[in-house]
Amino acid sequence: MPTSIRIRIGVVGAGRNTRLHHIPKLKKIDGVEVVAVVNRSRASSEKVAQEFGIERVHAHWQQLVNDPAVDAVVIGTWPYMHCPITLAALAAGKHVLTEARLAMNASEARQMLAASRARPELVTQVVPGPTTFHADTMVMQLLKEGYIGDLQSMDLHVSTGMMDREAPFHWRMNRDFSGANIMTMGIWYECVSRWVGPARAVMARTRVATPYRVDPERGERRSVDVPDHVEVLADLANGAIARMHWSGVTGFMPGPEVWLYGSEGTLRIELLERDNLRLSGARRGDKAMAVIDIPEDKKYRWRVEEEFIGAIRGQEPVRRTSFMEAVNYMEFTEAVHISSREGRRVYLPLV
Repeated sequence: MPTSIRIRIGVVGAGRNTRLHHIPKLKKIDGVEVVAVVNRSRASSEKVAQEFGIERVHAHWQQLVNDPAVDAVVIGTWPYMHCPITLAALAAGKHVLTEARLAMNASEARQMLAASRARPELVTQVVPGPTTFHADTMVMQLLKEGYIGDLQSMDLHVSTGMMDREAPFHWRMNRDFSGANIMTMGIWYECVSRWVGPARAVMARTRVATPYRVDPERGERRSVDVPDHVEVLADLANGAIARMHWSGVTGFMPGPEVWLYGSEGTLRIELLERDNLRLSGARRGDKAMAVIDIPEDKKYRWRVEEEFIGAIRGQEPVRRTSFMEAVNYMEFTEAVHISSREGRRVYLPLV
């Protein structure tokens, strides 16, 4: 498809990421127009339309999906709507870019993958976890070249700091909206899976440390059933063991960071601040870890919108992230949920 043929985008759910990235970056691509939007309310839809010069506001997402003037749908809603909108959009012959996490659970994720495979002429893409973008290429290269030898163990630590019992209730704490997703677990698992592949078995423990929080929208106390502390022990495909830890209650825990321990060396990836990573390593015989420079041409950058349009035009494949890769992290997420609930090892893939 030549760039002269325009692609018309409809947006369902103009959340923060959609307004920050998807809408403005799509509008900058030659031949691409954002022509319709529908948000949670008419007022918020009109506000977004006015802000970005979008010509049509729909009353319901079903109207936008079935709008003949829309070629592709960008889904920026919370996860509970990703599956129904994706299935409807594919059935209507629209390409789909959906915000992460892919779905509420593994069952929905597999439905979405099956629907995408039934319409191979349509492009489907999930917004990727960008946390390790700048280090991904370099880490994968070092592992391929044998910098650490054979991977033996991986440690991942992600903490938001000290417990905050006064923090308000957030939609991510509500399973009705977020499903089996927990904190940033799916994002980080997606990132490290690029380096070491998917897990083959999972054992997990989870905890809700603050069972009630005040919902500022409702002005009332609500129960919290999404964990704020998760510990996972996983088997990787090559036999290595991964220890992964996400927590909202561990003050002063080092990280976010990932350690990769091998038979001949060690790599450490530290997230210093947003989009600022430090990669360091050491090999057998070295006295200490040393910083490994990441050349600019090795730093993967955010190009989600370019990739989506490029795939629609047949110019490139979807690399970050495919529905198949997203099913992998949704199955891991569900395996953590099952293992914690039932107190047993859960093998992957689930089916």
